[in-house]
Amino acid sequence: MSEVQNYSPSVKEADSSEDTVWEQKVHFIDSVPRWLAMTFVFVVFVGTWQIVTSLKLVSPIILPTPMETLKDMIFVGQNLMTGGYMLGALWITIKEVIYGFALAIAIGFSLGVLVGETAFGEKAVMPYLVSIDTMPKVAFAPLFVAWLGFGIESKVALAAFIATFPIVVGTAAGLHAADENARMLFKTMGASRMQTLIKMKLPTGLPQIFTGLKIGAVGVMAGAITGEFLGGGKGFGELIRVAASQLNTPRVFSLILYLSLVGLAVFATVVWTQRKLVFWHKEQVGRDDF
Repeated sequence: MSEVQNYSPSVKEADSSEDTVWEQKVHFIDSVPRWLAMTFVFVVFVGTWQIVTSLKLVSPIILPTPMETLKDMIFVGQNLMTGGYMLGALWITIKEVIYGFALAIAIGFSLGVLVGETAFGEKAVMPYLVSIDTMPKVAFAPLFVAWLGFGIESKVALAAFIATFPIVVGTAAGLHAADENARMLFKTMGASRMQTLIKMKLPTGLPQIFTGLKIGAVGVMAGAITGEFLGGGKGFGELIRVAASQLNTPRVFSLILYLSLVGLAVFATVVWTQRKLVFWHKEQVGRDDF
């Protein structure tokens, strides 16, 4: 007893010291405001780019200067603002992304519930999903074109194909994240399987589900553009392919940067929805995302 009494204060002191040390370990770089950190990274990136092109370390045919890219971005922006042919191409790509993501959510969520809620899904379906996901998805593009044609349908299918698996994994993981005591409570109260799923498992698993949605939102843009590269069409991917064939690298860079804005908009929409629906998880959302 005496040993315990003698030891207890030291344990408390250790815990107290750990808390203090933890608070003191916040590094300076972590206290920098987000806008300042992003500005610093941007300046370093563009500065390095300018130095590399000024010293002609890379051929200007391969890597244009930042100023050349900015001039072409202004041209593309003016074409978009005046309703030129690029606006039509961008709208086609946006539709492919939206339709592909909606299809990926529907299929991914359904398969995620099947895998997360049933032993059949976990034992029989999940292994096939994993094996399909390990395959090079780009190789499926010609098949989608052969099955669905050269229209936006084949691009939507490839975009959904790439974005579905993260949503399946996120949904299944979210359903498994429910607390065992909560499961027993619902069972004791006589809740049905559907009631337990809707009222307990889905709300509990929303953070993991949205994690899968965010990964899928990143992949859906890559799927749509890959489909346009390999299957033709009239979207931004086709404009990039044509510009690359003409060695117009400033145009390629500017089109890619505009596409990244579309991808950021899709990702930001998912994050905004998560903040509204998973408000109790707001602190985690703010730390992980922009």
